Amino acid sequence: MASIIFSAKDIFEQDFGREVRGYSKAEVDEFLDDVIKDYETYAALVKSLRQEIADLKDELSRKPQSVPTQPDSIEVTASTSMTNFDILKRLNRLEKEVFGKQILDNEDV
Repeated sequence: MASIIFSAKDIFEQDFGREVRGYSKAEVDEFLDDVIKDYETYAALVKSLRQEIADLKDELSRKPQSVPTQPDSIEVTASTSMTNFDILKRLNRLEKEVFGKQILDNEDV
């Protein structure tokens, strides 16, 4: 991974030699001011994303790893809205687990 060579302060403090037929100092300064703003925004974004990655890795390491008992089990989270059909499917699976043999015996009759 390439390292960052210049900081916003380095760009701000950069001084260029003057020539007879050079660029307009005001235009160069204005452009460099915009570059500094973009650079600071970029650096803040990188810092924020690195912190988010660290937080997510920490959260993942603290979260116990669970293996679903059934491949078709439904995980309910706060952001998931369940329909009546989903609830009936879960209830059916629960009844089969709790009353398994009794339900199978009653279906044979």
